[in-house]
Amino acid sequence: MLSLPIEKINDFFEAVASKENLYIPVDNVSGKANFQKWEKGAKLSNALKTIRSAKDFFFPKAENLVNYKVNGQEITVEDPRKDIEDFVIFGVRACDAKSFEVIDNVYLNMTPVDSYYKNRRDHGTVITLACSEPVQTCFCSTYKIDAANPSGDISVWMADGKYYFNANSPKGKKLIESVQSILTNADEKAVDKAKKEITEKIEKLPFAHLDLSKFVGKNMMTLFNSDVWNKVSESCLGCGTCTYVCPTCMCFDVRDFDTGNGIKQVRCWDSCMYSDFTQMAAANPRLTQKERSRQRFMHKLMYYPMAHEGLFSCVGCGRCLESCPINMNIVKVIKAFNNDTAEEK
Repeated sequence: MLSLPIEKINDFFEAVASKENLYIPVDNVSGKANFQKWEKGAKLSNALKTIRSAKDFFFPKAENLVNYKVNGQEITVEDPRKDIEDFVIFGVRACDAKSFEVIDNVYLNMTPVDSYYKNRRDHGTVITLACSEPVQTCFCSTYKIDAANPSGDISVWMADGKYYFNANSPKGKKLIESVQSILTNADEKAVDKAKKEITEKIEKLPFAHLDLSKFVGKNMMTLFNSDVWNKVSESCLGCGTCTYVCPTCMCFDVRDFDTGNGIKQVRCWDSCMYSDFTQMAAANPRLTQKERSRQRFMHKLMYYPMAHEGLFSCVGCGRCLESCPINMNIVKVIKAFNNDTAEEK
């Protein structure tokens, strides 16, 4: 394990940025944090998490897939992709790091592989940062995610006035070796103490151990047909905010745009909460907000884990709790089903 005094973190950033593009959480004018390319003078945010997750680096909200021109009966196809330079993301939290596994299962581990996503994953190095001060909306521990011991190519902890670095992958080791001259060897005592303190804080959070026992395959149709959906969906605005801040939502639409000099095909984020998400030429199978809300939460808690060995498609980051304008969120859904079952008994 290696360490660096907190006041010298910009030396680390400068060393990394001299070799690869580096992105860190930076506060905007309203005091909210988002990832930004590091430049001299940029100040690392103290915020626990960014407004939008690090998912954007691998699955951007809009990307040009292909361009083509039609001239009579001749079609010219152009691949607009350019070589992606290696890049580093610093300050990814444990929940967001886990979200990459959720998306990887769909875009990397299934056939066909999404080559656009894979290209970015291959070139990105993820440096995670343990959550020294988890907040009330955090519930990653419900999904067995350890905020005190985040995954990633490199894991970082803050303790005793220092940053502690541990490389977990070949990419992480390569990066650490390239900047090792500014780091010093350290034992793990301070990190072990920090991990214990973080775990103790997490255990005191209100949603640290939500009961997910109802969300198993044998209960799928019972949950699907439950009257609970009427109650939890009645106030939903269908605004899609929850899907756009979610680190694991991966639905998209593909649209063609006439540029006046050819056609540009673009993939952009979409939301299952929108009324036209499943619109087809003849019909729409989800006509009501109840059906759309049910789809979103059933996918997070039932469909995805059934297809991926019990891995939930929620990482407990709490962004939906903080962003929903009417305070509807996955925690309320989980609690509603647990209360419904309790009332039946």
